Amino acid sequence: MTRLRFVAAPIDTDTARRELQDAGAGGYVSFEGWVRDHNEGLAVTRLEYEAFVDLAVKEGERILDEAMRRFPIKHALCMHRIGALAIGELAVWVGVSAAHRGEAFEACRYIIDEVKHRVPIWKKEHYANGDSGWVNCDRCAAAPRHSDHDDHEHACAKGHAQTSHK
Repeated sequence: MTRLRFVAAPIDTDTARRELQDAGAGGYVSFEGWVRDHNEGLAVTRLEYEAFVDLAVKEGERILDEAMRRFPIKHALCMHRIGALAIGELAVWVGVSAAHRGEAFEACRYIIDEVKHRVPIWKKEHYANGDSGWVNCDRCAAAPRHSDHDDHEHACAKGHAQTSHK
């Protein structure tokens, strides 16, 4: 089974976490990305995610392989929703198990940053004013920084294009 998965139904984090359990792992770290109700001063009412699934899974597997080589971790998994999502829903989940917490934190951060940067996933925001727009990620042309003070999400959100439905 692949370690980067796209799902239309809500992500079952308990089942996903159990896949990462290992007797040699002393630490587990996960990241959850939720749908928020605003972006760039606009009230967001819902999102839609689309992906080029075949290519996305191949690139996602490369990212997870890189994380396994780069960090001494036991297991890693990433799940991303596709389709329509409401405010507050879980859109992406990354989990990592490792012998020690430090490596688990670093690998988890690496995976989510690389997935956001490299995997062909598109997000369409729907706004309270009736407009909608595909979020273009201007900063995605540059490599992720992987620093503790990264404003990755905010920088990515700045390039959204709006389409009016009026």
